[in-house]
Amino acid sequence: METENFTPARRESFLRLLDDPNPTVRQALLAHFSELGEPAREFLREIANDKNRVLGRHAKWFLDQLHAANPVAEFSAFIRSFNYELESGALLLARTVNPHLDVAGVRATLDQIAARCRELVPEPATAREKCRVINRVLFHEWGFHGNSENYTDPLNSLIDRVLDRRKGIPISLSLLYLFIAERIGLELEPIGVPGHFLVGCFQDDAVFFIDAFDRGVFRDPAELIEILQANHMDPQPSDLAPTPVREVLCRCCRNLVNHYHAAGDAVRARLFAGFVEEFESAYERHSM
Repeated sequence: METENFTPARRESFLRLLDDPNPTVRQALLAHFSELGEPAREFLREIANDKNRVLGRHAKWFLDQLHAANPVAEFSAFIRSFNYELESGALLLARTVNPHLDVAGVRATLDQIAARCRELVPEPATAREKCRVINRVLFHEWGFHGNSENYTDPLNSLIDRVLDRRKGIPISLSLLYLFIAERIGLELEPIGVPGHFLVGCFQDDAVFFIDAFDRGVFRDPAELIEILQANHMDPQPSDLAPTPVREVLCRCCRNLVNHYHAAGDAVRARLFAGFVEEFESAYERHSM
Protein backbone atom coordinates (compact mmCIF):
# COMPACT_ATOMS: atom_id res chain seq x y z
CA MET A 1 0.00 0.00 0.00
CA GLU A 2 1.24 3.50 -0.78
CA THR A 3 2.39 5.69 2.07
CA GLU A 4 0.47 8.86 2.83
CA ASN A 5 2.98 11.11 1.03
CA PHE A 6 3.86 8.78 -1.87
CA THR A 7 0.70 8.54 -3.95
CA PRO A 8 0.38 6.96 -7.45
CA ALA A 9 0.03 10.44 -8.96
CA ARG A 10 3.25 11.58 -7.30
CA ARG A 11 5.05 8.43 -8.50
CA GLU A 12 3.95 9.18 -12.05
CA SER A 13 5.19 12.76 -11.76
CA PHE A 14 8.57 11.56 -10.52
CA LEU A 15 8.85 9.09 -13.40
CA ARG A 16 8.28 11.87 -15.93
CA LEU A 17 10.95 14.04 -14.33
CA LEU A 18 13.51 11.36 -13.48
CA ASP A 19 15.57 11.80 -16.67
CA ASP A 20 15.21 15.59 -16.88
CA PRO A 21 18.77 16.99 -17.35
CA ASN A 22 17.95 20.42 -15.87
CA PRO A 23 20.12 20.83 -12.71
CA THR A 24 17.38 22.81 -10.93
CA VAL A 25 14.85 20.05 -11.58
CA ARG A 26 17.28 17.37 -10.40
CA GLN A 27 18.06 19.19 -7.17
CA ALA A 28 14.35 19.73 -6.51
CA LEU A 29 13.70 16.03 -7.10
CA LEU A 30 16.58 15.08 -4.82
CA ALA A 31 15.13 17.28 -2.07
CA HIS A 32 11.71 15.61 -2.46
CA PHE A 33 13.24 12.12 -2.35
CA SER A 34 15.25 13.02 0.74
CA GLU A 35 12.11 14.33 2.48
CA LEU A 36 10.12 11.19 1.65
CA GLY A 37 12.86 8.96 3.02
CA GLU A 38 12.65 5.17 2.73
CA PRO A 39 9.51 5.07 0.53
CA ALA A 40 11.38 7.15 -2.07
CA ARG A 41 14.43 4.89 -1.86
CA GLU A 42 12.27 1.84 -2.40
CA PHE A 43 10.67 3.53 -5.43
CA LEU A 44 14.11 4.36 -6.84
CA ARG A 45 15.41 0.83 -6.25
CA GLU A 46 12.38 -0.50 -8.11
CA ILE A 47 13.11 1.77 -11.10
CA ALA A 48 16.83 0.99 -10.97
CA ASN A 49 16.04 -2.71 -11.40
CA ASP A 50 13.43 -2.15 -14.11
CA LYS A 51 13.90 -2.95 -17.82
CA ASN A 52 14.07 0.73 -18.76
CA ARG A 53 17.85 1.24 -18.63
CA VAL A 54 17.70 5.00 -19.11
CA LEU A 55 15.40 5.58 -16.14
CA GLY A 56 17.32 2.93 -14.23
CA ARG A 57 20.58 4.84 -14.67
CA HIS A 58 19.00 8.04 -13.39
CA ALA A 59 17.39 6.23 -10.46
CA LYS A 60 20.82 4.86 -9.45
CA TRP A 61 22.25 8.39 -9.55
CA PHE A 62 19.58 9.62 -7.14
CA LEU A 63 20.16 6.60 -4.90
CA ASP A 64 23.89 7.38 -4.78
CA GLN A 65 23.17 10.99 -3.84
CA LEU A 66 20.75 9.94 -1.11
CA HIS A 67 23.17 7.39 0.30
CA ALA A 68 25.74 10.14 0.90
CA ALA A 69 23.49 11.44 3.70
CA ASN A 70 21.33 8.43 4.50
CA PRO A 71 19.82 8.32 8.01
CA VAL A 72 18.82 4.68 7.49
CA ALA A 73 22.43 3.70 6.83
CA GLU A 74 23.52 5.82 9.80
CA PHE A 75 21.12 4.06 12.18
CA SER A 76 22.16 0.67 10.79
CA ALA A 77 25.81 1.54 11.45
CA PHE A 78 24.86 2.58 15.00
CA ILE A 79 23.18 -0.80 15.53
CA ARG A 80 26.20 -2.73 14.23
CA SER A 81 28.61 -0.67 16.36
CA PHE A 82 27.26 -2.18 19.59
CA ASN A 83 28.26 1.14 21.18
CA TYR A 84 24.83 2.24 22.38
CA GLU A 85 23.75 5.46 24.05
CA LEU A 86 20.03 5.89 24.59
CA GLU A 87 19.46 9.52 23.59
CA SER A 88 21.68 9.32 20.51
CA GLY A 89 19.94 6.10 19.46
CA ALA A 90 16.48 7.60 19.88
CA LEU A 91 17.44 10.60 17.74
CA LEU A 92 19.03 8.45 15.04
CA LEU A 93 15.91 6.28 14.99
CA ALA A 94 13.68 9.35 14.58
CA ARG A 95 15.85 10.62 11.71
CA THR A 96 15.08 7.49 9.69
CA VAL A 97 11.52 8.82 9.44
CA ASN A 98 12.34 12.54 9.46
CA PRO A 99 15.75 13.00 7.75
CA HIS A 100 15.60 16.77 8.35
CA LEU A 101 15.08 16.42 12.09
CA ASP A 102 16.65 19.32 13.96
CA VAL A 103 18.75 17.35 16.46
CA ALA A 104 20.10 20.51 18.09
CA GLY A 105 16.55 21.85 18.42
CA VAL A 106 15.34 18.64 20.10
CA ARG A 107 18.21 18.74 22.56
CA ALA A 108 17.60 22.43 23.23
CA THR A 109 13.98 21.65 24.15
CA LEU A 110 15.13 18.87 26.49
CA ASP A 111 17.61 21.30 28.04
CA GLN A 112 14.83 23.86 28.52
CA ILE A 113 12.60 21.36 30.33
CA ALA A 114 15.51 20.22 32.50
CA ALA A 115 16.43 23.82 33.36
CA ARG A 116 12.89 24.38 34.65
CA CYS A 117 13.18 21.23 36.77
CA ARG A 118 16.45 22.44 38.28
CA GLU A 119 14.75 25.71 39.22
CA LEU A 120 12.16 23.81 41.26
CA VAL A 121 14.30 21.10 42.87
CA PRO A 122 14.90 21.84 46.57
CA GLU A 123 18.44 20.98 47.57
CA PRO A 124 19.26 18.73 49.18
CA ALA A 125 16.54 16.56 47.65
CA THR A 126 15.87 12.84 47.57
CA ALA A 127 15.40 11.01 44.28
CA ARG A 128 11.68 10.76 44.97
CA GLU A 129 11.44 14.52 45.51
CA LYS A 130 13.29 15.16 42.25
CA CYS A 131 10.88 12.83 40.44
CA ARG A 132 7.95 14.77 41.86
CA VAL A 133 9.43 17.92 40.33
CA ILE A 134 9.89 16.21 36.95
CA ASN A 135 6.27 15.08 37.15
CA ARG A 136 5.10 18.63 37.81
CA VAL A 137 7.09 20.07 34.90
CA LEU A 138 6.43 17.34 32.32
CA PHE A 139 2.82 16.45 33.01
CA HIS A 140 1.37 19.65 34.43
CA GLU A 141 3.37 22.58 33.11
CA TRP A 142 4.18 21.09 29.69
CA GLY A 143 1.13 18.86 29.45
CA PHE A 144 2.75 15.62 28.27
CA HIS A 145 0.34 12.67 28.41
CA GLY A 146 -0.30 9.20 27.08
CA ASN A 147 -1.99 9.04 23.70
CA SER A 148 -4.71 6.58 24.67
CA GLU A 149 -7.02 7.81 21.88
CA ASN A 150 -4.62 6.91 19.06
CA TYR A 151 -2.17 4.55 20.69
CA THR A 152 -0.91 2.93 17.47
CA ASP A 153 -0.04 6.20 15.74
CA PRO A 154 3.64 5.70 14.72
CA LEU A 155 4.40 9.31 15.65
CA ASN A 156 3.96 8.32 19.30
CA SER A 157 7.31 6.50 19.10
CA LEU A 158 9.44 9.29 17.60
CA ILE A 159 11.06 11.52 20.22
CA ASP A 160 10.90 14.70 18.11
CA ARG A 161 7.18 14.24 17.48
CA VAL A 162 6.54 13.38 21.12
CA LEU A 163 8.08 16.74 22.03
CA ASP A 164 6.09 18.56 19.33
CA ARG A 165 2.72 16.97 20.14
CA ARG A 166 3.33 16.42 23.88
CA LYS A 167 1.94 12.90 23.81
CA GLY A 168 3.28 9.41 23.34
CA ILE A 169 3.19 5.81 24.45
CA PRO A 170 4.78 4.30 27.59
CA ILE A 171 8.23 3.71 26.11
CA SER A 172 8.61 7.10 24.42
CA LEU A 173 7.34 9.02 27.46
CA SER A 174 9.68 6.97 29.64
CA LEU A 175 12.59 7.89 27.38
CA LEU A 176 11.65 11.55 27.66
CA TYR A 177 11.59 11.18 31.46
CA LEU A 178 15.03 9.54 31.43
CA PHE A 179 16.54 12.27 29.23
CA ILE A 180 15.31 14.98 31.59
CA ALA A 181 16.42 13.08 34.71
CA GLU A 182 19.92 12.63 33.31
CA ARG A 183 20.20 16.38 32.70
CA ILE A 184 19.45 17.19 36.33
CA GLY A 185 21.85 14.54 37.65
CA LEU A 186 19.25 11.94 38.61
CA GLU A 187 20.18 8.36 37.72
CA LEU A 188 17.10 6.42 36.64
CA GLU A 189 16.70 3.23 34.61
CA PRO A 190 14.47 2.04 31.73
CA ILE A 191 12.24 -0.85 32.84
CA GLY A 192 10.59 -2.95 30.15
CA VAL A 193 7.97 -4.90 32.06
CA PRO A 194 5.79 -7.29 30.04
CA GLY A 195 3.15 -5.30 28.16
CA HIS A 196 4.23 -1.93 29.56
CA PHE A 197 7.23 0.34 30.05
CA LEU A 198 8.30 2.24 33.18
CA VAL A 199 11.13 4.24 34.69
CA GLY A 200 12.86 2.74 37.71
CA CYS A 201 14.65 4.42 40.59
CA PHE A 202 17.10 2.32 42.61
CA GLN A 203 18.82 5.19 44.46
CA ASP A 204 16.73 5.63 47.61
CA ASP A 205 16.34 2.97 50.30
CA ALA A 206 12.99 1.91 48.80
CA VAL A 207 12.96 1.06 45.10
CA PHE A 208 10.12 2.67 43.19
CA PHE A 209 8.92 2.99 39.62
CA ILE A 210 7.41 5.86 37.62
CA ASP A 211 4.60 5.31 35.12
CA ALA A 212 5.18 8.12 32.61
CA PHE A 213 2.14 7.05 30.58
CA ASP A 214 -0.02 7.66 33.66
CA ARG A 215 1.37 11.17 34.34
CA GLY A 216 4.19 9.96 36.56
CA VAL A 217 2.31 7.82 39.07
CA PHE A 218 4.73 6.15 41.53
CA ARG A 219 4.44 2.40 41.95
CA ASP A 220 6.33 0.06 44.29
CA PRO A 221 7.52 -3.45 43.33
CA ALA A 222 4.72 -5.25 45.17
CA GLU A 223 2.10 -3.18 43.35
CA LEU A 224 3.65 -4.01 39.97
CA ILE A 225 3.73 -7.71 40.79
CA GLU A 226 0.03 -7.56 41.64
CA ILE A 227 -0.74 -5.75 38.38
CA LEU A 228 1.13 -8.36 36.33
CA GLN A 229 -0.62 -11.19 38.16
CA ALA A 230 -3.99 -9.52 37.61
CA ASN A 231 -3.18 -9.56 33.89
CA HIS A 232 -2.62 -13.34 34.07
CA MET A 233 1.17 -13.11 33.89
CA ASP A 234 3.75 -14.99 35.92
CA PRO A 235 6.08 -12.20 37.16
CA GLN A 236 9.79 -12.90 37.34
CA PRO A 237 12.36 -10.84 39.30
CA SER A 238 14.02 -9.93 36.00
CA ASP A 239 10.80 -8.21 34.87
CA LEU A 240 11.58 -5.31 37.21
CA ALA A 241 15.29 -5.11 36.38
CA PRO A 242 16.80 -2.38 34.17
CA THR A 243 16.48 -3.05 30.45
CA PRO A 244 19.67 -2.76 28.35
CA VAL A 245 19.79 0.16 25.90
CA ARG A 246 19.98 -2.28 23.00
CA GLU A 247 16.70 -3.90 23.98
CA VAL A 248 15.00 -0.55 24.64
CA LEU A 249 15.76 0.67 21.12
CA CYS A 250 14.91 -2.71 19.60
CA ARG A 251 11.57 -2.60 21.41
CA CYS A 252 10.93 0.84 19.91
CA CYS A 253 11.53 -0.67 16.48
CA ARG A 254 9.21 -3.61 17.18
CA ASN A 255 6.48 -1.17 18.19
CA LEU A 256 6.97 0.76 14.95
CA VAL A 257 6.70 -2.43 12.89
CA ASN A 258 3.28 -3.09 14.43
CA HIS A 259 2.14 0.53 14.31
CA TYR A 260 3.17 1.09 10.69
CA HIS A 261 1.37 -2.13 9.74
CA ALA A 262 -1.72 -0.79 11.52
CA ALA A 263 -1.35 2.48 9.59
CA GLY A 264 -1.13 0.61 6.28
CA ASP A 265 2.47 1.69 5.67
CA ALA A 266 4.10 -1.57 4.61
CA VAL A 267 7.30 0.14 3.44
CA ARG A 268 8.16 1.60 6.82
CA ALA A 269 6.98 -1.55 8.59
CA ARG A 270 9.58 -3.49 6.57
CA LEU A 271 12.20 -0.85 7.33
CA PHE A 272 11.79 -1.23 11.10
CA ALA A 273 11.51 -5.01 10.86
CA GLY A 274 14.93 -4.85 9.23
CA PHE A 275 16.27 -2.82 12.15
CA VAL A 276 14.93 -5.44 14.59
CA GLU A 277 16.78 -8.13 12.65
CA GLU A 278 19.96 -6.04 12.73
CA PHE A 279 19.72 -5.59 16.50
CA GLU A 280 19.25 -9.32 16.97
CA SER A 281 22.11 -10.19 14.60
CA ALA A 282 24.45 -7.70 16.26
CA TYR A 283 23.64 -9.18 19.67
CA GLU A 284 24.27 -12.72 18.44
CA ARG A 285 27.64 -11.74 16.95
CA HIS A 286 28.64 -9.90 20.13
CA SER A 287 27.65 -12.87 22.31
CA MET A 288 29.72 -15.42 20.41
